Amino acid sequence: MKFPISLLCVAALVTFSPSLYAQSQEMIPPEMASRFVGKDGMVCGKVEKAKFAEHSEGQPTFLYMGGMFPRHTFSARISGSDRGKFGFPPETLEGKDVCVLGKIQRDSSRAEIEVASPASLKLATIK
Repeated sequence: MKFPISLLCVAALVTFSPSLYAQSQEMIPPEMASRFVGKDGMVCGKVEKAKFAEHSEGQPTFLYMGGMFPRHTFSARISGSDRGKFGFPPETLEGKDVCVLGKIQRDSSRAEIEVASPASLKLATIK
């Protein structure tokens, strides 16, 4: 079966472009993220609070969404070993709308995505 060259190019772009993948995924509000535990997803919302826990084990940075800490419904967790991959301090995202891409996991009673690279965080325009 022969495919038009333009169709093959579009298929290649969709397969290999993470930004197109992000655009094609449905945005999950932080309050709904716990319904998608165990699945890959894109959680989008305002970073209500960002904290670099430099004195905690693993020196993680947390981006709390879906309410203020400790009543938030979702967090993005950046381990201390991955923090250096960012060209900026991740806590500067506080107050900004972002989308977090990755496997949604459960952390106690909340949903969480472990962010291993800057490609998993996108600034967003949320209406």
